[in-house]
Amino acid sequence: MRRLLIALLCFNGLACLIHAADSLPIRQASDSAQELRRDTQDRPNIVFVITDDQRWDQLSYTGHPVLKTPNIDRIAQEGASFNNFFVATPLCSPSRASFLTGLYPHAHRVFNNDKLGIDVISHTLMTFPRQLREQGYETAYIGKWHMGLDDSRRPGFDSWISFKGQGIYIDGVINDNGTRRQLRGNMTDYLNRRAVEFVNQPHDKPFCLYLGHKAVHNPFLPSKRHEELYSDYEFQVPPPNEADLAGKPVLTRSRPRLDRLKLEGIGPEPAEPRRGRGRDPQSIVRDQLRCLAAVDEGVGQLLAALESTGELDNTIFIYTSDNGFFMGEHGSFNGKRMPYDEALRVPFFIRYPKLISPGSNRGELILNIDVAPTLLDLAGMESVIPMHGESFVPLLQDNNASWRKAFLAEYYLEKVAAKTPTWKAVRTDRWKYIHYLIADNQGDPYGYDELYDLEADPKELKNLVNHPEQETRLKEMKAQLKGMLNQFN
Repeated sequence: MRRLLIALLCFNGLACLIHAADSLPIRQASDSAQELRRDTQDRPNIVFVITDDQRWDQLSYTGHPVLKTPNIDRIAQEGASFNNFFVATPLCSPSRASFLTGLYPHAHRVFNNDKLGIDVISHTLMTFPRQLREQGYETAYIGKWHMGLDDSRRPGFDSWISFKGQGIYIDGVINDNGTRRQLRGNMTDYLNRRAVEFVNQPHDKPFCLYLGHKAVHNPFLPSKRHEELYSDYEFQVPPPNEADLAGKPVLTRSRPRLDRLKLEGIGPEPAEPRRGRGRDPQSIVRDQLRCLAAVDEGVGQLLAALESTGELDNTIFIYTSDNGFFMGEHGSFNGKRMPYDEALRVPFFIRYPKLISPGSNRGELILNIDVAPTLLDLAGMESVIPMHGESFVPLLQDNNASWRKAFLAEYYLEKVAAKTPTWKAVRTDRWKYIHYLIADNQGDPYGYDELYDLEADPKELKNLVNHPEQETRLKEMKAQLKGMLNQFN
């Protein structure tokens, strides 16, 4: 039965991609990128660094009160910061697949973090590194893949250094190009070292390095040298406020854990011990910031390596995260699956001086599905598969370039961490409408759906879905969501 289910999942995933190819136009390299390629002797290298569960405001550049991230900040200072960068879903595995493919989760079929079938599907993904490799790039994957428990090499990578599933911070097991080895020490430091080694080795063609950190996913275990950082920081935990949650749907006010499905091959990953570190909010937040310290050091080491090899200014350097994280907002601490900006909005910095002016700040609504077509565009390539995302190279060339005014976000109920029902949402500059599909079957007796005026209520505390004065707005947002679902079907 298990093998049959896996086979069906695989078939459905491939069928979905075939369907997408029949229904969407192939993205072509923009005129600006094609001109840049004609004027540039060498195609750009790509270094892509992605963390896990990092909010957009957890950097000194984005205004954190105590966190120091000078090396990450440098990317924005010497490049561009996209202040409204969002993920299409606030969950690790599907978000990572969207970064790699330029597709929404319903198309690439990596719906959530459940284990069954994801390994099979992730071996079929047509990722942008895979496309780059087929066009002459040297490609390397280092770090957290986190699409299933299989740590074996995925298609499209000349070098593969990864680990099973979530991985652990301390003394983990690594798959180093087919050989599994027991490590000693902190995983972040190890991944940083291997990334620098890759950059420093001789390259006879352009390269693409994809570095996926375990950090800063919980439980937060910093390197020993950072264990006392930020000890004086007093995090202001948002107080529980029933008045703030009064207009929230019942699933936000009270979110009981659903029964886990007892199916073969489905189950939670083993918990990582915290080495006796505190579990109170202050200790958790401080350890999270401490974990970022090693990530920032690694970014600095990568920048230094690129500089020493003379490749820094010929390299597109990107820093981002797979989703955000709640720190007490919306009645949730240590969560992310709900459709609020704290979970959907992540940092996104890009440095490439041949195209990007230093210190640029962009406010357009950019999605993680835009990354793959953008990088292929900058490499002067056309995608071999249709993509939902759009290249934002024109935005880097022209401040007045047209761009999307709204985007779709989605989440699918997980069998393992079954707390949040499936939802679809549409967000504009000012408005957000959230629809829970459970209401389609049960009706909406408890007020599942949500509508927010982000200009008047940026923290999304006042649900306007049942306010008579917003009836017209609600109809407009419902129609917009339906239109986007049809557009990206």
